[in-house]
Amino acid sequence: MILEIRGLAVDLGGRGVLRDVDLRVSSGELVGLIGPNGAGKTTLLRAVLGLTPTRAGSVSVDGDRVRPRAGTVGYVPQRHELDWSFPVSVEQVVLTGRTGAWRPGRRPRVEDWRAVDRALELVEMQHLRQRQAGQLSGGQRQRVLVARALALDPGVLLLDEPFTGLDLPTQESLLVMLGGLAAAGRAVVLTTHDIASALYTCHRVVLLNRTVVATGTASELRHRTEVWTRTFGVGPDSPFLSVVRAS
Repeated sequence: MILEIRGLAVDLGGRGVLRDVDLRVSSGELVGLIGPNGAGKTTLLRAVLGLTPTRAGSVSVDGDRVRPRAGTVGYVPQRHELDWSFPVSVEQVVLTGRTGAWRPGRRPRVEDWRAVDRALELVEMQHLRQRQAGQLSGGQRQRVLVARALALDPGVLLLDEPFTGLDLPTQESLLVMLGGLAAAGRAVVLTTHDIASALYTCHRVVLLNRTVVATGTASELRHRTEVWTRTFGVGPDSPFLSVVRAS
């Protein structure tokens, strides 16, 4: 399974947000997408999903355009519309990840509940399937959202700032889980502001600021001062670079 982005360009409000973005992510990779605020990270994920119009370029999974194939790409947005106070169980939340592919009026079938079982097992939440979603901790809620994204068994999983608002142990636990999903054969891409964790955990990181400035492993990028200064607009003596080198 390969996610391939070629020459992608996106304009929003008459302003160029992304230009000439080339990126290739293969099965088994956990890739961290890093860049400053306004760099276009969320826009890139939404463009991959077909949720944001593109001016140029293409997105494909295994050579096929993404948009026509429901379930090719799973997505966990930074901001979701789920009302955690609504009386709904964990398994019902995960089931909503499949309803977008249903015909109007169709009810859940055996294969739908089996898919829910598989998704909950992948995120180690099957023991809480009957729990009211509103009773979960922040980390458990995020796992449920990942399970919902996995309900159609996508080969590619995109996550936008999945660690926002979570404490460090919970972040580390989620990173281990995402690494496991990649090891099982998915291509996993996440955006994050936690550069140290991304450099330490991700197989590869992508530095983005409206275009891909650089991509590589932590060891390949850690001491390349020029790509970090170009991406984040800092000087070569910035304390930020000391943090990057020490990660």
